[in-house]
Amino acid sequence: MADDVRTAEERTGGARPMSRGWAALAGIAAVAVALGLAELVAGLIAQAPSLIIAVGDFVIDSVPGWLEQWAIATLGTADKPVLIGGILVISVLLGAALGVLARRWFVLAAGGIALFALLGVVAALADDRNPVFLSVLVGALGAAAGIAVLYTLVVALPSRAVPPEPAADADAGGTPALSPVDRRRFLAVTGGATVLGVLAGVGGYLLSGRERLNDLRAAIRLPVPVKQAGPVPEGADLEIAGLTPLFIPNEEFYRIDTALRVPVVDPETWQLEIRGMVDNPFTLTYADLMELPQIEADITIACVSNEVGGDLVGNARWQGVPLRPLLERAGLQEGATQLIGRSVDGFTAGFPTVTALDLEEAMVAVAMNGEPLPAEHGFPARLIVPGLYGYVSATKWLAAIELTDWDVAGYWIPRGWAREGPIKTQARIDVPGGAVAAGRRPIAGVAWAPTRGIERVEVRIDDGPWQEAELSAPYDVDVWRQWVLPWDATPGRHVIAARATDGRGEVQTDERTPVAPDGASGYPIIEVVVS
Repeated sequence: MADDVRTAEERTGGARPMSRGWAALAGIAAVAVALGLAELVAGLIAQAPSLIIAVGDFVIDSVPGWLEQWAIATLGTADKPVLIGGILVISVLLGAALGVLARRWFVLAAGGIALFALLGVVAALADDRNPVFLSVLVGALGAAAGIAVLYTLVVALPSRAVPPEPAADADAGGTPALSPVDRRRFLAVTGGATVLGVLAGVGGYLLSGRERLNDLRAAIRLPVPVKQAGPVPEGADLEIAGLTPLFIPNEEFYRIDTALRVPVVDPETWQLEIRGMVDNPFTLTYADLMELPQIEADITIACVSNEVGGDLVGNARWQGVPLRPLLERAGLQEGATQLIGRSVDGFTAGFPTVTALDLEEAMVAVAMNGEPLPAEHGFPARLIVPGLYGYVSATKWLAAIELTDWDVAGYWIPRGWAREGPIKTQARIDVPGGAVAAGRRPIAGVAWAPTRGIERVEVRIDDGPWQEAELSAPYDVDVWRQWVLPWDATPGRHVIAARATDGRGEVQTDERTPVAPDGASGYPIIEVVVS
């Protein structure tokens, strides 16, 4: 112990090492500054990567498929904030540990900050779209700032402190060698550094272009579609309290993708390539795409990770350019059996080319519910294909349409998911909730089977017979249908199940399967307590 104390005194100009708690605060402040400055540089310099996002992307790409499935099933749309939050929590804990280490071995602690930054740089370079120089620059500046703050708080300030009275040096680890005045200075510098680090990180996020993107979206005037979806028939929305509406507002629409930070794509520089096994590859600008004839269609889309009865499904009015004329213009070569959508962030998804040719509503979408695509849902353009789960079809932030054979695999296929992902016939129970009063109550929900439509929904209460529910007015086979069954609720605990029958006569199966590899199946079942 004596040797350790002498080493500390030498490194702090004769003062005793500060306590672990104060040193931990210093380490947290140093990491906050390192991360914040790195994020600010990433926001200020075009193409400079966010190291936090890079680490998150590396985690997503590296974890086994079962863990990804668990995260989506358990956390739903909160999976990304939880991952980023976890990275920040680990960073704070690491900062605290490095601060404690710096009390006696500052060089080792400084090396820890440098190693921390290096791991971020390595994660960034795992994505070959990130420039090497800018990735290294972001990491180096962040590490340098963090080390400077750690030195100031752990070495420079204590070296100027007035040693406390001997009676105060009670703990074996050494109490902080700071007078009351120096303690106030320490807390002021530590708090100020932490706040500056947080503000720099927030500033980096704001400088990423989201505000400018919102201005660009607001200035866009959508062309009038040559084929409009038409008015919604009377009775297509049952308007029952608690029942999911026919159209989900954009801000409430589910979002599941691999992007930790929503890509900010400037429509003025964006291009869409149609390439691969085609005779006439070509490129479209956003202006070119907006000048092409567009269609409008109401389509229900779903995520393959949607559990039975889950909410990772939604219906919207989409507008865009049909895929068929684009493929005809490109001239498909023999063997071009798969269409791969490639995103600006590297994501890929593939589905049968024949699907794009057969379905008039398959499109490069540019609008959602009457406005340009929100950034979270793929601005400036994305693919929408009725009847297929999003993991094989719904490429957001579209950068290229590539015609290939089936030797090319989309992002999720090597991770254990099925090659083709037709959406299964499903029903969901929205109301009643878990507890209701006795009396006449509606049992209601939605059912979907895009491209096939819904012909019947049946409900079973406890061990009773299946009863046919009333369906909303028929509208479009690609759109979900609402349903309702009046119920005379009696006191007690009741179990309610539902099942749907699609337009081909296929009845929703009662076989319970997980979401992997091609979507969950089984009856939605709820328990209701009636008082």
